[in-house]
Amino acid sequence: MSQIGSLPLFHQIAGQSVLVLGDGPAAEPKRRLVERAGGVIVDDLARAVDEGVRLAFIAYDDSRACEVAAINARCAGMLVNVVDRPELCDFTTPSILDRDPLLVAIGTGGASAGLAKHVRLRLERVLPETLGLLAKALEAARPALRQKFPEGPDRRRAVDAALREGGALDPFDPASFQKVGEWVEGTALPASGAVFDVTLTRADPEDLTLRQARLLGEADVLLIDGAVPPAILARARADAAREPFREDSAIGPGLTLILRWRPAPPGSQA
Repeated sequence: MSQIGSLPLFHQIAGQSVLVLGDGPAAEPKRRLVERAGGVIVDDLARAVDEGVRLAFIAYDDSRACEVAAINARCAGMLVNVVDRPELCDFTTPSILDRDPLLVAIGTGGASAGLAKHVRLRLERVLPETLGLLAKALEAARPALRQKFPEGPDRRRAVDAALREGGALDPFDPASFQKVGEWVEGTALPASGAVFDVTLTRADPEDLTLRQARLLGEADVLLIDGAVPPAILARARADAAREPFREDSAIGPGLTLILRWRPAPPGSQA
């Protein structure tokens, strides 16, 4: 399985106390971030320990003070972030693209905050401002969707069909949020039991075609024929069932992808 450097999480801190130590330009962005997420800032370590605070941001100018504070906070059971000291961090903060309630978090594990920022700036230009409105409209449509498609896999396939590129609710269409109600009323369940057979010859996931990448992201079941590289499998849905392919493999009602690995010979341009 393909490895990742850290576990990305969205931690809800609204109404909760968060320790922020330090002053000046390094600490201020962390204070703003905590406040933006609804957290309550505590600026005293002893008080934070007494109150059972769970998160700590440390941004002293003095490196030794940062090290001591990090040790003390961690010993008190807090998860610690030390500004510009990834080796002292239990977690890092990503660059955030906000389309409330949709958030895109871009992180480098502390390797380069500048790189994360510039990737975010590029994405800011291509992701519609109305993505948050689409997310809210889909949330409001949940009861109607559950009534129309009582089974979870059926709902997922209907939503996948609508949200894919060129679909009825294409996320890159700024007007998609206005179409959700009409889509719920008129949508029909995509054909069940669909089977796609894909043969891969390259280990680099960047060599996947758009169609192959889409199928990996939507398949309910992967029937794996050969030693498919972990980097390719990492592009599949995390909850997709994965089974070895056999000629008598049973095909279920969802989307099944037969994924065959036939590496190209060395030096081949195929």
